[in-house]
Amino acid sequence: MRTRLAVTTLALATALTAGAALPSAAAPPASSAPASANPTVQDILDHLPDGVVAGALVRRDGAGAAAGPVTTDAYVRIGSVTKAFTNTVVLQLVAEHRIGLDTPARRYVPEVLPEAYERVTVRHLLDHTSGLPKPAPTPGPADGPGWQLKSVTPEDFLRDSFAAATGTPPTPGSEQQYNGLNSFVLGLIVEKVTGHSFTAELEHRIIRPLHLRHTSLPAADDPTIPSPHAEVYVDGQDVTEQSPYPWAEGGMISTAADLDRFTTALFRGRLLPPTQQKLVFEVPHANNATDNTNCSGPAACYSIGGLMRYQLPNGEYAWGKTGSRPGWDNGFFATRDLRHRLVYSLNPTGTGNDLPYIKALVNAALAD
Repeated sequence: MRTRLAVTTLALATALTAGAALPSAAAPPASSAPASANPTVQDILDHLPDGVVAGALVRRDGAGAAAGPVTTDAYVRIGSVTKAFTNTVVLQLVAEHRIGLDTPARRYVPEVLPEAYERVTVRHLLDHTSGLPKPAPTPGPADGPGWQLKSVTPEDFLRDSFAAATGTPPTPGSEQQYNGLNSFVLGLIVEKVTGHSFTAELEHRIIRPLHLRHTSLPAADDPTIPSPHAEVYVDGQDVTEQSPYPWAEGGMISTAADLDRFTTALFRGRLLPPTQQKLVFEVPHANNATDNTNCSGPAACYSIGGLMRYQLPNGEYAWGKTGSRPGWDNGFFATRDLRHRLVYSLNPTGTGNDLPYIKALVNAALAD
């Protein structure tokens, strides 16, 4: 089943340098916000679709709901939510002593990382304190018709990014700057130490053990997405089919139910032994980079496990990951004890900012 959703501009495409941060606004725009000062998840959905969000699906504490031409079992392109899977695979290999957490990453992939980054460790890649350069441009509407089907290999993407780098890299570990290049390098390290494709390791270590039957990492030349799914448009062009070339950084496809299962398993320690499980929620003592909009305040907010720490209105912290691809803004968040958990997927129209909706949903779903 394909449900049509119009997306007129490219909203939060790959989010390589800045993920979908949760903004300071407390609720959706007044034109669509529920009358209640503390809206429930259903209150928010009852006011959708609107001019900013064409469709939405959520799964709160295991129960699904949707608004607009979207079904609760729809497949979505999860974008940077993929990073949580990638970091988990790496931490499993750390637990097996096949990757050293504080080993220089260049020792594993000297052909990828230039000598200027010889002090960058695997830990720095995992928690975004590596100081890797700004990513090279990615395919977009400016590239002309068919841009969504264009792809770039991880090696070429990294090479172009390093070639364009200027200035002296910051000292590794000194500041946190969300950067998708970290995940590309991590994926290549997984392949180097295992001798298998990253996709094979992902399937072997997470997808099959958790019975995530609706989760996959397609090949870069496979633009399809299983049904049911939304049909999305950018500038009037159907981009439902698009290259999942972001790979270990953001190429996965999943469903809300599968992401909920992954969240539960990750938080309960079913995927990692105790020593590495602690790292899932360990945030580095580093400054938040001045141009890093993901974390509010001067301190880092991303953990070694790749999760974002977010403070709820009641003062409690929630943990999760956001991610975007053209036509989809998604994420999962949960309280540390899994008392409440949320998976969401919005289809932005491109005519406004949907991040306030995301914050409203997270606050409504997780705060008591």
